[in-house]
Amino acid sequence: MLKPIKNNQQYEDALARAYVLMQKNIKPDSKESDELEILSILIKEYENEHYPVPKPNPLEAIKFRLEQMNMSEVELSEILGYRSRKSEILSGKRKLSLAMIRKLNELLHIPAEVLIQAY
Repeated sequence: MLKPIKNNQQYEDALARAYVLMQKNIKPDSKESDELEILSILIKEYENEHYPVPKPNPLEAIKFRLEQMNMSEVELSEILGYRSRKSEILSGKRKLSLAMIRKLNELLHIPAEVLIQAY
């Protein structure tokens, strides 16, 4: 019977069971596929609480997204407004304005909660 994960041993056991289930050729909507889905939810909740992943630095997030989208820093200048502003921002000399955060969120799809962090 599945139960909430309350300690590290239960977490390890849940991971081991999920691994076993993932090695099988499980049919959709079977008892085992339901078990794996519920285990995944329980594992994710435990990990979110006990092993939270820190949000990336806003400048690193911008640089990463540019690389992901194969965009140049010139294109970032067009989004932010001025070429000099782009270099000041990427170097950390100038902070992002609310208007810049909105544009980066809208055009590059970087979450606002990442962009508003102190850096």
